[in-house]
Amino acid sequence: MLRINDTLHLADWELSESFVRASGPGGQNVNKVSTAVELRFEAERSPHLTPQIKARLKKLAGRRWTLEGTLVLQVEDTRSQAQNREIARERLAELVRAALVVPKRRIATKPTLGSQRRRLAAKVQRGEIKLGRGKIEDEE
Repeated sequence: MLRINDTLHLADWELSESFVRASGPGGQNVNKVSTAVELRFEAERSPHLTPQIKARLKKLAGRRWTLEGTLVLQVEDTRSQAQNREIARERLAELVRAALVVPKRRIATKPTLGSQRRRLAAKVQRGEIKLGRGKIEDEE
């Protein structure tokens, strides 16, 4: 069971881990030991998350979200399988915590009269600068 916060826990059946050989430095150890962790979370099937949370989680996950609705995290930060496993679980918990936060609704406001006047004055000034870039006519 993975604890997200005081009220939310993810069941073990929702998570699956597989261990693969890591890429990058590590000497001969990298060829012998499967230290990289691939953590899969069946987010779409999870009864613990509301549809709104799932939608926010999908947006936060980006390319890590599969077509089947699974969130896939790959971690190969350290040479230790146990540490990589803990890092993957913590990253998943952070993603779900971020998805729990409901974004504040933006309230549409009108621009102030002063800001409208400043914008128009800047446009006039910019237009005058551009007028000065024309061809120079010979006066005879």
